[in-house]
Amino acid sequence: MAKRGKRIRNARESIAGSGPFPLEQAVKGVKEHATARFTESVEIAMNLTVDPRHGDQVVRGKAVLPNGTGKKIRVAVFASGDKAAEARAAGADIVGAEDLMETISGGRIEFDRCIATPNMMRFVGRLGRILGPRNLMPNPKLGTVTMDVAGAVQTAKSEVYFRTKGAGVVHGGIGSTRFMDEQIVDNFKAFVDAVVGARPAGAKGTYVKKIYLSSTMGPGIEVDLASVDVF
Repeated sequence: MAKRGKRIRNARESIAGSGPFPLEQAVKGVKEHATARFTESVEIAMNLTVDPRHGDQVVRGKAVLPNGTGKKIRVAVFASGDKAAEARAAGADIVGAEDLMETISGGRIEFDRCIATPNMMRFVGRLGRILGPRNLMPNPKLGTVTMDVAGAVQTAKSEVYFRTKGAGVVHGGIGSTRFMDEQIVDNFKAFVDAVVGARPAGAKGTYVKKIYLSSTMGPGIEVDLASVDVF
């Protein structure tokens, strides 16, 4: 097992045996322990009582963060005519139709989200083997096949996807240590609300066991569930 660096060891020792902390205090603690030489992300880990080995207990979905993710999300849109112009005005990074299909077919995938108007699916459908494994395939159920391309672009730049892993843990980035405390709190609540709303039918009894906040290089700080008003 790799040894932890002195900085992270000291940070963990400083909070060992204490907590859980009220949400606002946990946020302050995360920022205080973010001492890396770069701007760290703020991350959330929710320990749920589900067993993702069972299909009816898999938790998945997306959360739209009111203050964005703190990262640049590159959005590609399959559209033409007025809808193409609408997508560009909304901040889409790449807009095209058949030309975009050919670019992607050639191996150039320079985006993190993909949106399409319904009439463009004749092009997008040919890219299933490329976009599907990367979770980039537009899907009506996710709101990424739509005529409201402006709204979809704006949403895509502030959303984060989640899915249970391992022992029922859901993890995601909810901002940056440059954010104000209030912005992180708002994003935290939006993420937790989305996970709670995605509770599967197979989840019985208590759903959320523990929630931790951390920065990219910082220690995990447990949040007092009683201080979170979204349950």
